[in-house]
Amino acid sequence: MRPYLLEPVDQLPHGSAEKSRRYASERYTGAVGLNWYDCDPTLQVQMRNHLGDAGLAWARPHLQRVGALMGGPIAECAERTDKNPPQLERYDRWGHDVSRVVMPESFHAARNALIDNSFGSPEFRAEAARAGVDVAPLSVARSYLLDQADIGMACAMGTGGDMVIQMADQFAPADAKVRVKEVLAEGELTGETAQLLTERTGGSDLAALETTARRDGRTWLLNGLKWFVSNVNGAAYVVLAKPEGAPDTSRSVVPFLVLRERSDGSRNGIRIRRLKDKLGTKSVASAEVELVDAEAFMLAPDEEQPGGDRAGEGRGLARMMELTNDSRLGVAMMGLGCARRSLVEALRYASVREAFQAPLDAHPLMQRKLAELIVEVEAVQGLVFDGHLGPQLRIGPALIKLRAARLGITAASDAIEIHGGNGYIEQWPVARILRDAQVNTVWEGADNILCLDIKRAMLKEEAHLPFFERIRDAIGKSGGDDWTTSVTENRLTQVESALERWRTLDGPTAEARLYPLAQHMVNVYAAAVLLEQAGMEPADAGGRKALVARLYAREHLIERDPLEEIGSPADELEYWHELRGGALID
Repeated sequence: MRPYLLEPVDQLPHGSAEKSRRYASERYTGAVGLNWYDCDPTLQVQMRNHLGDAGLAWARPHLQRVGALMGGPIAECAERTDKNPPQLERYDRWGHDVSRVVMPESFHAARNALIDNSFGSPEFRAEAARAGVDVAPLSVARSYLLDQADIGMACAMGTGGDMVIQMADQFAPADAKVRVKEVLAEGELTGETAQLLTERTGGSDLAALETTARRDGRTWLLNGLKWFVSNVNGAAYVVLAKPEGAPDTSRSVVPFLVLRERSDGSRNGIRIRRLKDKLGTKSVASAEVELVDAEAFMLAPDEEQPGGDRAGEGRGLARMMELTNDSRLGVAMMGLGCARRSLVEALRYASVREAFQAPLDAHPLMQRKLAELIVEVEAVQGLVFDGHLGPQLRIGPALIKLRAARLGITAASDAIEIHGGNGYIEQWPVARILRDAQVNTVWEGADNILCLDIKRAMLKEEAHLPFFERIRDAIGKSGGDDWTTSVTENRLTQVESALERWRTLDGPTAEARLYPLAQHMVNVYAAAVLLEQAGMEPADAGGRKALVARLYAREHLIERDPLEEIGSPADELEYWHELRGGALID
């Protein structure tokens, strides 16, 4: 990059070449322009652990291609789309309601590039199968990289897509299944999907839902208002409604499949009232949607479709609630993506910004801050990848999202602080990351809703038992030091005992104690996963992941008085270069 011309300020009496050099703006390159796979040692370790050496050798060029794409064109398009968001064309020139969302050129450019570089196409899957490579870890890595660039685009490309496909496959009439496959390109959500759940009364209180469904031959007609549709620019939707005549309770709520067009090819009764003027995630068009006799197909087994009192008690809604866990893991990945991007931006900025005759990251206080951020991001990375690629735990997604969504916000806030006033300016990327990250605590359940789901799963399904077993298994594979392993084992025992005491509490008190209980559960889960990763670390890694596990355990698993540590060695400073070098390769 060519240096900028000298400014008049450079010629002031108290100016100097040294001061001017410190301001040389071409040095402040940030994350954009890096290959986000090549610069991420922790992702490379994850891929080796899940693919093996031979599988990774085959997959590396594909991961590098996607890493360059996300760190270049997709990240650049995200900034342009944020400044030029979607627009609603409500009426045509004759005054007819067309409810058309006009997306900016930058959105289409990013979308097309993502489709062209998909790991989900039949051709790529066949190629991977011939090489004996499991595509699942590659798809998870791709999501992780995309979410660092633009979680709004990730939402626009696949909100609830698996849910729509699986619900249609299980419960929709045969002709509706065919139409779903036609609008959703096989292997890649090129005809985007969405969930129409939230109403004026809120998204979690299903008993208050107002949208109604009326039988119309072999289909249904839906009428109502959905207050917040995250991805309105879709072609297929899962919509919650209550059949007319059914009791006005949550047990009467049924999922329906609604397509953009009716069976006869005409436009369906889906009217967009307005696009939401959102804080962030501008690349996904969110809106208020009015359903006016919208043609729909009930997503419930045939024997449960008459529309009587049992209509909302069938397996359709239950299956939808099960699939919500997949969506929660997707949102957790978005939180991780925001956190990782914030970390990279902070590390890059602190390495070149100078204060008091040294780069920011040469100062002990900044090293402490960055080391803390590195440890937290790697702990959440371990959780999210375990949720996607490890055992299918009933309460895992809720616990993982609880931690990951929150970290996305705090990490972005830390990155802004590290950038100082520049971070607060919209021309720098961390301001957008913070605005985007805030939605992750709302999508697929706020913290309190997650805790209530954890409660339900533990009391009705004993879901904590396989969860604790997973933690024991991870600790059994520990590659950490004896102290960290012992602390994690002891904390697991304490959490198990606390849960048993919690089960004896009265209802209101038990609910009030849910949040701290969940936090301790996810803390011990993260520590165990870090120990397991330390056990898989190659010998030449120098025990770095064991160091991360120790720092995490010290912060989250033991009761300590910080004043007692005054005068003790500071591991985050002593091992700063190991922590930083294993987090980012510039």
